[in-house]
Amino acid sequence: MDIQSPLKTIQFIRRGEVVALANVPPSRTLLEVLREDFGLTGTKEGCGEGDCGACTVVVGEAEGGRMSYRAVNSCIKLAHSVDGQALWTVEDLAAADGTLHPAQEAMVQCHGSQCGFCTPGFVMSLFGMYQNHVCQGQPITRELAQQDLSGNLCRCTGYRPILDAAQQMAALPAVAVDEADLLSKLELLAQNRQGLEADSTYNAPRTLAGLLAARAARPDAQIVAGCTDVGLWVTKMHMQFNRVLDVTRVEELRRVEHYAHHVAIGAAVTLADAFAALVADRPQLQVFAQRFAGLPVRNAGTLGGNVANGSPIGDSMPLLIALGANVVLMSVRGHRELPLESLYTGYRKNLMAKDEVLAWIKVPKPVAGEMLKVYKISKRYDDDISAVCLALNLQINDGKVVKASVGAGGVAATPVRAAHTEAALTGRPWSQDTVRQAITTLRAEFSPISDMRASGAYRGEVLGNLLQRFWLESQGLQQINLESFVLVEASS
Repeated sequence: MDIQSPLKTIQFIRRGEVVALANVPPSRTLLEVLREDFGLTGTKEGCGEGDCGACTVVVGEAEGGRMSYRAVNSCIKLAHSVDGQALWTVEDLAAADGTLHPAQEAMVQCHGSQCGFCTPGFVMSLFGMYQNHVCQGQPITRELAQQDLSGNLCRCTGYRPILDAAQQMAALPAVAVDEADLLSKLELLAQNRQGLEADSTYNAPRTLAGLLAARAARPDAQIVAGCTDVGLWVTKMHMQFNRVLDVTRVEELRRVEHYAHHVAIGAAVTLADAFAALVADRPQLQVFAQRFAGLPVRNAGTLGGNVANGSPIGDSMPLLIALGANVVLMSVRGHRELPLESLYTGYRKNLMAKDEVLAWIKVPKPVAGEMLKVYKISKRYDDDISAVCLALNLQINDGKVVKASVGAGGVAATPVRAAHTEAALTGRPWSQDTVRQAITTLRAEFSPISDMRASGAYRGEVLGNLLQRFWLESQGLQQINLESFVLVEASS
């Protein structure tokens, strides 16, 4: 530990009161603090990687003058990241007289709990749904319940009664959070916290200028955003960080900005909000967006973190490559912009300098004649990592491919652009013969490895099959439901 830098005291609001905890190391997770320091053992420790949802809690913060609520995985969330926010655990929902919250009562009435280990996580996801939908007068449909509970796994009860509980909440006596009081306390807490973190081991700057200065001063600090990957370095690899630089509080990087020809997504925008912006321009991406991990991961992880991480199976990058996205890198020395696929130099390696941060992802707006599809192949339909991800974006005019943009994941050491396949399509008539030749090119373009998710031969075969499917769907073939297969897929 860097003994010259203090351990910042964490302060957050729980049950309407400010809670403080001192001397928390920067690598300590929120789950550890809740269970070990506060004795809140209702929050369970399951997978330790944001996959099972047993550790789900809800965080709240002020956004645009009102409260926002997000269900997140506490097992991989660093404790310092809730500083200045509101927090709810399963112990906080029942009233003082023991009356259960609708999220809890609905689980009881619908018999949604059996062994009970997963139940607190489900209840907290239900609480997040209650705040974001029921309290806003919006109905919870079966489809919405399935989407928002995709990050919670149950091994004994089965999902039907839990989905029933999600829909039952609105029929129970209403319970409301005093948001006016909460917003006032969060504002006061923010005022009292200004300027306290600059010299601590966990630095969370509020401005872009502050972030760039901190990065220049401490290039050895571990940059974190939602910690949906870095959190696993702590829980699975037992890594410790002397210094952490958190980008999620930078106001400029929390924005989605719309321009005439592109949308600029700040690196600190959550995956949930980033995909919402992409879906607003291209509604056909909705299904794909919902299949990116589970909701708690999308609520915590950021698009900038997913891109900077550079995992070859990161689902956002093949899509962004196919859309022609650029990234903007910034430092105190200035900024530079480059195509997203040019960022990577090898497996989880990139060309960012020590004092640079990824600040923006710029995504072109749709153009006339654009035909876009993105396919994800995984062993499990929801909340799973891709074996193969293929995004195809063609512009077709008078039956001819005038532009082709193809991004692929899971087939190389980095997310990649299928440049040879693009060349095989561009300038050619959009026909079965063209597609057949492009399939041969696509299968030969990469040499994917074999691992626990799929063999290299399977990945190569699937690449070509997905291009064939793209052709068939462009000719009007309806999407086939493949959920009954071992390896399933969904197209946008």
